[in-house]
Amino acid sequence: MRFFPELEQARLLRRYKRFLADIELANGEQMTIHCPNTGSMLNCMLEGGKVWFSRSSDPKRKLPGTWEIAETPQGRLACVNTGRANAIVEEALHAGRITELAGFTALRREVAYGEERSRIDFRLEYPTGPAYVEVKSVTLGFDGSRVAAFPDAVTQRGAKHLRELSALVRQGVRAVQLYCVNLSGIDAVRPAEEIDSAYAAALRAAAAEGVEVLAYGVHLDGEQISIDRALPVMLTS
Repeated sequence: MRFFPELEQARLLRRYKRFLADIELANGEQMTIHCPNTGSMLNCMLEGGKVWFSRSSDPKRKLPGTWEIAETPQGRLACVNTGRANAIVEEALHAGRITELAGFTALRREVAYGEERSRIDFRLEYPTGPAYVEVKSVTLGFDGSRVAAFPDAVTQRGAKHLRELSALVRQGVRAVQLYCVNLSGIDAVRPAEEIDSAYAAALRAAAAEGVEVLAYGVHLDGEQISIDRALPVMLTS
């Protein structure tokens, strides 16, 4: 998926109030842009580091730009716009790049399901029945490690999704947790036990019940982002 409009580069001054970031352009101009990420963005906020943002021409928008990519302290690139993950995964699904989910005949987005009133990111239809696919965007990496981790903050919502997926499996329905690793230089994924032990336990329990746990990495630069490889998921440390 190519970024459109083309991204502009700046440097990060600070992120604050969760959804705001101040940046400085090459000409010295400073501007405030929208930060479309509700997580902690741990290891994705390098003050003075490079950022890439998209600019909107919509006069109704309060802020003219959206933060898309961050440079990490390790020199990696992270797509911090969590709204991109589903679009990236959908593109890869239609292209057949997620081999475990190939062969579907129809795709629906944001389908309501479960006793806890969740919405699944994708419901895929197959001749043998549906598959429910929950997508999570992964951007957390640590010094010296090529293993990314999820989540970057405590997520009760994420644990709820795993419970719902497990309930589907008990009903005989295929359920998939898919991690879209929007971080360069990564070879594997694991649950971030040190950040949210409850989520890590829920993930292991879901996998034991038969929820399929998949991870895919991306190719990422200032012009495009696309899923390009499967990654192993390390459920235990």
